[in-house]
Amino acid sequence: QVQLVESGGGLVQAGGSLRLACAASGRTFSSYGMGWFRQAPGKKREFVAAVSASGTSTYYADSVKGRFTISRDNAKNTVYLQMNSLKPEDTAVYYCAAANIRDYSSNYYYPAVYNYWGQGTQVTVSS
Repeated sequence: QVQLVESGGGLVQAGGSLRLACAASGRTFSSYGMGWFRQAPGKKREFVAAVSASGTSTYYADSVKGRFTISRDNAKNTVYLQMNSLKPEDTAVYYCAAANIRDYSSNYYYPAVYNYWGQGTQVTVSS
C-alpha cells in the first residue's frame, strides 16, 4: 500500500515558477515508477511527466518539455515537479501517481497502469 500526498500548488503569474512535491508512505517507494498528471476543468486527465523507479529515466509531454523537470529522492520518498515558464494553459489540478509494472518505459503515459494516486493540488496560472 502506498499513500501519496501532493503539495506546492498555488496561484502564480504567467512566466513564474512552482515546485510540486509528492510525499509517499511505505518502504517500497523506490520500486515504483512515478508520474505526474493534470486535469483541467472539462478535460481528460493528461500525462505531464514521469520518472523511472531508479530515477535514471525521465519522460515528458511535449507541451511541458524544456519547462518542467521531474526528479525523485528515494531516501526521502518524494518526487518533485519543477515547473518554470508557466503558462495559463498549465492551469489544472496536478496529481502524482505510482506504478509498479515491468515495462514502465513503454507505458508510463497511461493513467490505467498507475496503482496509487494522490488527492491532487491546484495550480492556477494567471495571464
